[in-house]
Amino acid sequence: MRTLRIGSRGTDVKEVQSLLQRLGYYTGAIDGIFGSGTENAVRAFQRDYGLTPDGIVGPRTFSVMEPLLMGYSVYTIRPGDTLYRIAQNYGTSVARIMTANPGLIPENLQVARRILIPWLDIVDTRIDYTYEILERDINAFRRLYPFLEIGSAGQSVLGKELYYVKLGTGPNRVFYNGAHHALEWITTPVLMKFIENYAKAYAEGRSIRGYDIRRLFERSTIYILPMVNPDGVDLVLNGLQRDNPYYNQLLQWNTTGRPFSQVWQANIRGVDLNHNYDAAWQESKEAEAQYGITGPGPTRYSGPEPFSEPETRAVRDLTYAVNPRLVLAYHSQGEVIYWSFLDLAPPESLRIGQALSRVSGYALDQTVGIASYAGYKDWFIQEYRRPGFTIEVGRGTNPLPISQFPRIYADNEGLLLLAAVIQ
Repeated sequence: MRTLRIGSRGTDVKEVQSLLQRLGYYTGAIDGIFGSGTENAVRAFQRDYGLTPDGIVGPRTFSVMEPLLMGYSVYTIRPGDTLYRIAQNYGTSVARIMTANPGLIPENLQVARRILIPWLDIVDTRIDYTYEILERDINAFRRLYPFLEIGSAGQSVLGKELYYVKLGTGPNRVFYNGAHHALEWITTPVLMKFIENYAKAYAEGRSIRGYDIRRLFERSTIYILPMVNPDGVDLVLNGLQRDNPYYNQLLQWNTTGRPFSQVWQANIRGVDLNHNYDAAWQESKEAEAQYGITGPGPTRYSGPEPFSEPETRAVRDLTYAVNPRLVLAYHSQGEVIYWSFLDLAPPESLRIGQALSRVSGYALDQTVGIASYAGYKDWFIQEYRRPGFTIEVGRGTNPLPISQFPRIYADNEGLLLLAAVIQ
């Protein structure tokens, strides 16, 4: 992380502001502008944590903040400690502490042993969700919920890992993914918050919306790839950086006259990933002319051939490996569920789609025009003749503001759970 001080701006400033606000040090806006209010909050944090109170977030201060950003504190066991008392002091549960510290014996706590205390949320749903934040949250999942299986389906054009998380061990396998489109990055924290809530409920033996999570864990296996297009997401949220190997091409490809943060849906090579699957890809290619598309650009360019991009190949290969019974591809916006493709969807797709519609409040619909071709759920339906759905969350103009997150998540948590069990 870069050093942050007065005058710094960006998504990393938002992250620090949000953390300081959650800890009670900062009361200002989470606006990504490092002003005097942020500086004073940093100083107060530094004093309480034994740091030099210079108001600058440098390597030392960030090293103290990082565990908190990952949702935990490191605690040294003292004489007379009990897990119950430690959990009470941090506002957490004994079950979460036990989960984060395999082998810990409550009746035999070893004085001076350092343990992890999970007590803050990992996934911050009030800030722009960059790849850097995703990667840190994935590492936090590894650390605090070691029963989760985490892997990489491949790498993006710029070498970013395409992380997936596996929830459960059951025979009923499903696969969810998000952020094929860069402007639609809000779908990533939706899936990441679902992972966190699911893992927390599993650790504590709780239910979510009437679903016994430990029973669901044994019944179904949910694979989630939360950010298919990390290069595009970072271009939208952090802007075009000089060291980007596609810097000059991107400036040429963006012919809209508008900033990347308002228009860019494609990956870093200007290919729309949700038009790069081998499902009526030729029809998608032929339709480009109607939209004035002649090559790489912000949206709807299908690429030189199906699966030309490493991101779509990785999603394809993970799908083959998982062999899911059902898939969900998360997009924004419209509060709608698309369920069919060229009359190839199996009979149960309509019934399942209607059930997902009821639990979410989203309308069930079918795509038209160029949106009907070469998408992930189209390819899945064509390849497997199994139920596949595109979920369009929220309403408005992409990118949707993070202020919509609470409603979007409330609409979709039940859908994500139902999709893992419905037959």
